[in-house]
Amino acid sequence: MKKRVLFVCLGNICRSPSAEAVFNSLLEEQGLENEVECDSAGTAAYHEGEPADGRMQSHAIRRGYRLTSISRPLDPIHDFDTFDYVIGMDDNNVWDLKKKARNLDDLRKIYKMTDFAKSKSYQSVPDPYYGGADGFELVLDILEDACQGLLNRIVRETQVESSAGQ
Repeated sequence: MKKRVLFVCLGNICRSPSAEAVFNSLLEEQGLENEVECDSAGTAAYHEGEPADGRMQSHAIRRGYRLTSISRPLDPIHDFDTFDYVIGMDDNNVWDLKKKARNLDDLRKIYKMTDFAKSKSYQSVPDPYYGGADGFELVLDILEDACQGLLNRIVRETQVESSAGQ
């Protein structure tokens, strides 16, 4: 059964589209793009319909990632019904997601991106929007670590589900 992941930040122009691009790159490397799919959204509609922040795109391109998503706000009904994982980038995103959750099933799908990081140096993915170049690089560093951890978890879960179904 295909797993679905939704990455969420505030405006859906820096962190969550970057997480989507990093995760898609890992899926392609592992040949899992038909097993897992992802998308991104924002808790606010400030940038709805816009491409990712140009600074974030520049830093991502240098690492081989293309940020192709267009900003959209979270749709609680559709997104909680569609996605298995709804992952906020920081505590505020997670809090906003929990406020939008309709029930316990929705709440069980909510995680923070750094929950999956092997390196526990950071408790969240900081918003680079008002900072300099170092902030965008830090976001990508954290996302590369956490996305690999997330993929490892999904692969383990899928193997357990496959064994249980046999």
